[in-house]
Amino acid sequence: MASAGEARGAGGVAAEPVDEVLAALADPTRRRLLDVLAARGAASATDLAGELPVSRQAVVKHLAVLDAAGLVTGRRAGREVRYEVRSAALDATARWMATLAADWDRRLARIKALAEAAEAAETAAKHNGA
Repeated sequence: MASAGEARGAGGVAAEPVDEVLAALADPTRRRLLDVLAARGAASATDLAGELPVSRQAVVKHLAVLDAAGLVTGRRAGREVRYEVRSAALDATARWMATLAADWDRRLARIKALAEAAEAAETAAKHNGA
């Protein structure tokens, strides 16, 4: 059960972490950072800045947002911090989205069934009244 300040969304996933993940993924540079980290594995901000058209400082700021959302983690390796993808927050968000999609599919199926039943009743009434 959710605590007082923690709303639960579809699938029982706390809404706030999903909100943070979706907000982090809303930025194309952050999505690109995740793509690069997923493809190459752990990398420093300097390494990542070399692959993107943004400064190292911008990369660090984007990584901080991704870290706060639970999408990456940084580990100190000597003088640098190496970042890598963490899949748990993304997996939880994907489960939430799948549950939400299934809920909407059920709702739309009910609407379709009601519309078809109404159409069938109308057709039957026309044939019976004609």
